[in-house]
Amino acid sequence: MNAKPPVENHLSSAESRPFAHVETWVFDLDNTLYPHTSRVWPQVDERITLYVANLFGIDGLSAKALQKYFYHKHGTTLRALIEEHDIDPADFLDFAHDIDHTDIELNNSLGDAIEKLPGRKLILTNGSRKHAENVARKIGILDHFEDVFDIAASNFVPKPDRRAYETFLDKHGVEPARAAMFEDIAKNLTVPHELGMTTTLIVPKTFDPFRESFEQEAVRTPDIDYITNDLADFLRAYALPVK
Repeated sequence: MNAKPPVENHLSSAESRPFAHVETWVFDLDNTLYPHTSRVWPQVDERITLYVANLFGIDGLSAKALQKYFYHKHGTTLRALIEEHDIDPADFLDFAHDIDHTDIELNNSLGDAIEKLPGRKLILTNGSRKHAENVARKIGILDHFEDVFDIAASNFVPKPDRRAYETFLDKHGVEPARAAMFEDIAKNLTVPHELGMTTTLIVPKTFDPFRESFEQEAVRTPDIDYITNDLADFLRAYALPVK
């Protein structure tokens, strides 16, 4: 039986940074802009495991264990394979993101909320541009974003490495003190908050068995200004200008 993560719809504290000053809205993609019921990440994760199995000629269980070792050591499996095995990142990304988009649903509510946010909107992802565009298009929100900053744009340095954020901010001319970041993994919000961004952690409404437990926790730390399990409703309640 799936358990609900320990969070109400929206959490904040008296010390949470406000949104009134925000002029650039930055969103992670996977498990942030869609729910786990869309079955996007399980497919990507499975494809990464298969890539590792094929690369090293090992069985699926061994490949999964090696994949998770790479993830915890380097931040992403891709980064590990680039640094330790000199693979072609483009081939890896094309293989990993060759998935079925059937279960991704149009989300008019989220699209309407993002469209009404005042200022620029950008996607910052550890995945590929093609993957982000395919998924965002299916959700019905792609046209609301100015651009996608993907793993290639960061020279394959993934979040939560500080260099990834600094490269993103520099490329797009974003002033972090006037920006907000939305993410589904708590550790990926530490650097944005240190840089001055208002941070929001997105957690699932129900437990996702395809992700590790620590990635779904409603972690209440000084680096996280807000926590929500309903992004569209949160944007309407907290981020949109009061009329």
